[in-house]
Amino acid sequence: MSPSFREPTTTTTSSGDSGDTTTISALPLDVLTHILSLLDGPALASASCASSHLRSFSAHPLLWRRLCTSSWPSTNHLPLSDYRSFFSDAFSALPLTTQSPPSLPPPPNLISAVDLRFNNHPIVSTVLQTETRSSWFLTSPFRIDALYPKEPPPLPPAATRSGSTIAAELSLSWIVVDPITHRAANLSSIRPVSVQRHWFSGETQVRFATILGRGSDWVQCGIVVTCDVYCEGERGNGVQVREVCLQVEDMDGMNLNGEESLDILQMAMEGKRKRRREEERRERYLQYLKRKMERKEEKMRREGRLDTACLVSNRRRSQPFDAAFSNFENGADGPDSSLSSAASAPGLSGYGGGEEKKR
Repeated sequence: MSPSFREPTTTTTSSGDSGDTTTISALPLDVLTHILSLLDGPALASASCASSHLRSFSAHPLLWRRLCTSSWPSTNHLPLSDYRSFFSDAFSALPLTTQSPPSLPPPPNLISAVDLRFNNHPIVSTVLQTETRSSWFLTSPFRIDALYPKEPPPLPPAATRSGSTIAAELSLSWIVVDPITHRAANLSSIRPVSVQRHWFSGETQVRFATILGRGSDWVQCGIVVTCDVYCEGERGNGVQVREVCLQVEDMDGMNLNGEESLDILQMAMEGKRKRRREEERRERYLQYLKRKMERKEEKMRREGRLDTACLVSNRRRSQPFDAAFSNFENGADGPDSSLSSAASAPGLSGYGGGEEKKR
């Protein structure tokens, strides 16, 4: 376990009746730097609060750059100026409730740093740039595809697990970066929230997701990793990544367009952060699915009531026509009876005969 620097910053050793007090500043510079380089992000942040001396050393850019590149290898290709601020944004979790609409105009480009690992071995590490000002991006369904530059490593030969278990060992980080404000947000749940096989292709789809609030509704920033999982075949045990894509969908399961998605991502990048708890992200995803199902059922009930009301209204509207049609079939008010009664009227029956007599 990494040291937390919560112990006092002075140590006392006694020799006889005298005692010597040594501060941490007495440590050689290279020793202190080496100790700090072994800490993870939260421990390094705690160390900076222990003393002013540690604060000055803990803020060194090289320490935070090493943390960023070891946690997310794709950051080696990012032009970052403040690695400590980037780590704080990307490592922390996003709250469910978002802030008010973005105060700044959308950036001309959206940067994505994608890192996919299997058993803690990097298999995808890439940086993407998406142009955000074209009409095609703003009006089309939002989707960003990540390419994979190298073959993923196979599983150890001793592994004899099912495909779903193998796929569940994937971990993903998808960090979006605003190149103007240099704010960042990690849209991935780190660990999968669901693993399922596609009904047609048979490929395994591993889903990572972060749920964000938009007013009274929730939206899902979903990342789907499509892969082939092979167990104990000619190629051994392993996973072959086919596709990695990011999409944003609403409570009705509809994919949002680029303009709507960009607003949500901006609010996420500009918003507050909270302590990361991976199990909380899966719980939030399950709550999202529950609310989504309840919304669908309520919509079906509402449409059912509307169909019933329309059916009753049409039935009432058609009753006079049904009665008239029934009388017509019975001959009560048919056209033949009308003509016969008209022909037998006194005024009309003698009209022709009177003309003949005058002639």
